[in-house]
Amino acid sequence: GKENMDSRHSRGRGGDTTRFHTVNVAQPVRFSRKCPTGWHHYEGTASCYRVYLNGENYWDAVQTCQRVNGSLATFTADQELRFILAQEWDLEEKTFVRKDQRRFWVGYQYVITNRNHSLEGHWEVAYKGSSEVFLPPDPIFGSAMSEKENVLCAQLQCFHFPTLRHHGLHSWYAENCYEKSSFLCKRSQTCVDIKDNIVDEGYYFTPKGNDPCLSCTCHNGEPEMCVAALCERPQGCQQYRKDPKECCKFTCLDP
Repeated sequence: GKENMDSRHSRGRGGDTTRFHTVNVAQPVRFSRKCPTGWHHYEGTASCYRVYLNGENYWDAVQTCQRVNGSLATFTADQELRFILAQEWDLEEKTFVRKDQRRFWVGYQYVITNRNHSLEGHWEVAYKGSSEVFLPPDPIFGSAMSEKENVLCAQLQCFHFPTLRHHGLHSWYAENCYEKSSFLCKRSQTCVDIKDNIVDEGYYFTPKGNDPCLSCTCHNGEPEMCVAALCERPQGCQQYRKDPKECCKFTCLDP
């Protein structure tokens, strides 16, 4: 935060008027945005999550997540999954499944090994990543299965009703990968600048916050080594407005 103060007048020796200008003083800034707009941040994994509502098959969903430097979500611990289930994903008007039940593609595949009286198989992580990723329990098999398919894709079902969400109620489905569904992307937290642009590692940027004159270095998704420019009020202008997104830019409001 910064504070602007009016110029003050005092009488110096010999009756001369001395003008003192109070310049802005940099204060500690709390950065609350570690994910782009539309993404949800979870501190436990330093990751960002987003549900895409446009219905896509599994393979198209994979590509969409990759285009935003992410992947279909996998989970490392029960706490992470509970975080996902507790979120409101703004799905009220979407109609891929029942209004109170939501299914998302996530980053697992079910490999069928036996098609006797019941389907037998095992879960795998679709794209090998962390060795700490846990695998889902036995799935519910979807209704759109083909007898020729040996690989099914994972859908996580959560519930819209708050009481069900906060109790962590959910199900795992193994579904035909060419069905269309919403999907959940996951990416590492990142630096986001004041104009909501994503900043690459090692680059200078102005983070989201109340100070457009702050310049920081992006390191592991966090702003570090920040330096503030201090602005003096515009000369010859009594009433003015500061631009909230441009450093040291003022608009004079005098008649």
